[in-house]
Parts: sequence; structure tokens; C-alpha cells
Amino acid sequence: MKLYLSSFRLGDHPEHLVALLPRNPNVAVICNAIDAEDPAVRAEKVAEEIRWLTELGLRAEELDLRVTADFDGYDGLWVRGGNVFVLRAAMSRSGADRTLPNLIRLEQLVYAGYSAGPCVLAPSLRGLELCDDVTAVDGDVIWAGLGVLDHAIVPHLDSPGHPETELLAGVAELYERTAVPHLKMRDGQALAVDGERRELV
Repeated sequence: MKLYLSSFRLGDHPEHLVALLPRNPNVAVICNAIDAEDPAVRAEKVAEEIRWLTELGLRAEELDLRVTADFDGYDGLWVRGGNVFVLRAAMSRSGADRTLPNLIRLEQLVYAGYSAGPCVLAPSLRGLELCDDVTAVDGDVIWAGLGVLDHAIVPHLDSPGHPETELLAGVAELYERTAVPHLKMRDGQALAVDGERRELV
């Protein structure tokens, strides 16, 4: 697998993301974790993500799972943070949850993103309701993650500038108490995976 899983935005070392991708890559930007937000605000945030990735030298465009889950022609995905349950529901409705795990495992795509983007790869999303509002989901809440990772990810820890750092400390405490395998990350950090190599950068 080729993964770049950041706690917040691009992290402190986005060169590790660039290194996982081919030259002049096409990157699909998935922002469905913020589908519950005002459409105008959502559009501004999507444009912001595309700008940051373009500044890294990547060719980025939005792929809205409400419209399509066709990943053909893309070298990588950038999955934005937001509400992990809203993102998971969008992946289910589009069928992305049925195709993405194999594409990732076969290294046909680099999977990257931050916050909810990495969190959705866990075996289960249980515990994240302490941070993300499940009532924002239009329809049934899906508690199963994609299962690409064998552990949960807890972002934004020890990150005083992030509004959810205390809530996620509660998630980490729950995981410790209930023996849920998890990786703790503070903002600025990212987990870079390239085959068998795993590095927290």
C-alpha cells in the first residue's frame, strides 16, 4: 500500500506525499466529509484543498462521490477531513467502499488525506462519535470502517490550535481503556506507508 495519512491538512512534510506519487500525477480530491456544510462554504473549502495540492505540483480536481466513484485515470486520492460518518455514508452510497480497499492494497492508487480521511480506513468507527456528530448523516450510520488499516487513527492530539483536540483525547482514552489498537497523531504529523515501510513523519 501507498498511504500518506496526515493529522491535519498537508502536515509538516508533504514531500513524503509527493514521493509516493508518479511525476505529474492526477489527484482526485474527495471532500464528502463536509457534505453537511453550507454549499457555498463547502465550495470554498474544496477550492482551498485544490490550491494547496496544486502548489505542491499536483494536478488536482474534485471527485464528488455524490456524482461518481470512478477512480480511473487518477494516480492518487486526497480525502479531506470533516465528519467521518458523513464521509463513510458517501462512500457506501457511491460504492467507493467496495472498490477502494482493493485499489489501495494493489497500489493502483495512493491514498492520502487528513483527519476523517485516514480515520475511515480503520476496522471500526466506534468511538469517533465522541467527536463527530452522527446526526449529520443523511440515512443510516455505518459503524464499520473500510478495514484497510488494522488499527484506528486518532488525529489532532496535543494540538492546542485545533478545536477538537480535547474531544479526541477522550477518544484516545476510550481506546486505551478498551484495548482498541490505535495510532495517536498530533497536527503536523503524518503516517507515510510505502509497501512494508511505515514511518511517522
